[in-house]
Amino acid sequence: MASIRAVAVFGVAVTTACAAALAAVPVSAAGAATAGTGRDSGRGALVGEPQRLRAMTAGEVRTWLASDEFDVDGVRHGVDLYRLVYRTVDVRQRPTVASGLLVLPRDGKRRLRTVSYTHGTMSYKKDAPSTTDGVWGPGPVVTYASAGFAAVAPDYLGLGEGPGVHPWKDVPSETTASLDMLRAARHAAADKGRMLERDVLVTGFSQGASAALGLARALQEGGDRWFRLRAVAPISGAYDFENAELPALRDGELPPKLSVAYTAYLLTSWGRLHGLYRTPAEVFRQPYADRVEKLFDGTTPGPQMLEALPGSLDELLTTRGWAMLRRPSGAFARALDVDAEVCTAWTPHVPIRLYKMDGDEQAVTANTDRCRTSLRARGVDAPVVDVGERTYEGSRHLGSNLAGTTMIVRWFRGLS
Repeated sequence: MASIRAVAVFGVAVTTACAAALAAVPVSAAGAATAGTGRDSGRGALVGEPQRLRAMTAGEVRTWLASDEFDVDGVRHGVDLYRLVYRTVDVRQRPTVASGLLVLPRDGKRRLRTVSYTHGTMSYKKDAPSTTDGVWGPGPVVTYASAGFAAVAPDYLGLGEGPGVHPWKDVPSETTASLDMLRAARHAAADKGRMLERDVLVTGFSQGASAALGLARALQEGGDRWFRLRAVAPISGAYDFENAELPALRDGELPPKLSVAYTAYLLTSWGRLHGLYRTPAEVFRQPYADRVEKLFDGTTPGPQMLEALPGSLDELLTTRGWAMLRRPSGAFARALDVDAEVCTAWTPHVPIRLYKMDGDEQAVTANTDRCRTSLRARGVDAPVVDVGERTYEGSRHLGSNLAGTTMIVRWFRGLS
């Protein structure tokens, strides 16, 4: 079984911060929702002023990134980090707020090209890029900004300063939160005398790889009147959960504890979203049925969540729970189809590369292969880029984020 510290989807929660913590300033999302700023009150409008979290020189950026194994060869500038709270919509299209991280390069330029980075899975609210005291979550965003981009990272709904429970693996809400974060970043940058150019370079890791494709699709289809898609480069996504990831979870291709954590998170999240069960006891065995939803409501730190889960799916799932995984039907099957649409239901008209690592122990590489096949069927050449051999705390999946970020910075810098 993999070490708990190698659990990538929850790895942010259990990774030690080797560098100075972000000077986080708490913001109450509930109180902020009524604060008002005098701006347009629509989606993407800022709630309150941007919270400056940290300023770093280029030398400080190198030290900070290197402390958690990020490459520093692309660092050119110092950076300023800001937490934004902004208006968006929830999974039912009702008004809510979310938070995210904006990082601006200290390069003296007024006009900035923009990178949107969508993060990997986490279950604890405070691990989000704009609220964590670690390096892993905001590391890619700082990497892009230090290379000269305006870098944007939504926390998603229900993480960071956002109210409620995070709807994990819900591409529609990841897309709206990401699009509205771009709008909020444009407002915040203007307040600092900077202007975000129209073209957006889109990337993301793990859960964020699907989110990145969802955002890319929305931008290409005119989801915003200002921003437009320039290129997209997701890393190590679970793009085909039904035909690639679920079989790996069921059949022992993933370490058992990881299979348990991912399965529990998926069923509890989609249970809330899609009514997969009336009570947890229908799909989860006791004593886990009484605790599993609480473990994934955003208030339980990653290590505690993992400790409270069993070591195998047989200990976790009832007969009905197993049947759902083996033969998805009804609302579960429909939700899986929607999740896969990031590769099956649109035709990218911009450069796209799919980054992966062979032997990924979490987002098995069959996901990337199937995504490429789906895009090819639509006439899209989406090269698969192998990021090589890189691990982080024993995890190839996490290592792919480090290696992929390094390669994507170079690619994005070379795009005119």
